[in-house]
Amino acid sequence: MDLPADAKIQERRMKNSVEHAYSFASLSEYSPWERFQIKLADLTFYLLIKFIGLTVRWTVEGVEHLESISRSGALPIYTLWHNHIFLGTYFLRNRRIVVMTSRSFDGEYIARFIQRFGYGAARGSSTRGGIGAVRDMVKLMRSGCPTAFTIDGPKGPRHLAKMGAVLLAKKTGNPVLPFSVTPSKYFTINSWDRLQIPIPFTRALTTYAPPIQVPKDATDEALQAKRDELQQVLDELCARGDQWRQA
Repeated sequence: MDLPADAKIQERRMKNSVEHAYSFASLSEYSPWERFQIKLADLTFYLLIKFIGLTVRWTVEGVEHLESISRSGALPIYTLWHNHIFLGTYFLRNRRIVVMTSRSFDGEYIARFIQRFGYGAARGSSTRGGIGAVRDMVKLMRSGCPTAFTIDGPKGPRHLAKMGAVLLAKKTGNPVLPFSVTPSKYFTINSWDRLQIPIPFTRALTTYAPPIQVPKDATDEALQAKRDELQQVLDELCARGDQWRQA
């Protein structure tokens, strides 16, 4: 049976929105030198993450929590700390996960290399266009796309959970899935998040925690309580990773 004209238009818009998330954006607003830098950074990070990721020996815990979400027909809202993003990007690749990237020079090359790993990009951040990006993530989840947040990003404070994932869970009915990835051997760079760069051929522990459900009628007080719960779980995952590394 044919869909009504309005439904067809809506369906076409949703399809275009999904395709846009997984496609490289135009670089026409950038100078030739900036376009070169974006493309160089994109390929450099993609190849570096792919090379190191291929060498890692993985241990996975808590996969039953991810499977329980799939069985329920819901979609996960993956949530991890920003300093776990290097190996997290590789481990969660090719799952069509949508992440938020900023509307900026840095955000553009980040969007491009994550798209090479099979992610989608909702362009915006907590400082530039974030409201629009969250709105896009709601639409994309309703179209069947899982999502992910580096929940203390884009600029910190380090290991302090923000509200983005909790609000998205309320709006979509999908659960927050706390996640961590801990390399056994790594070095950190001098950044606000102390980004962990794993050493090739290291071991890594990836851990899923039980999902966190957020009621659609949650009050501001209830949302804050869910954020606090997420904070506690992610702190516990970090402690679990440290314990595993020292064993």
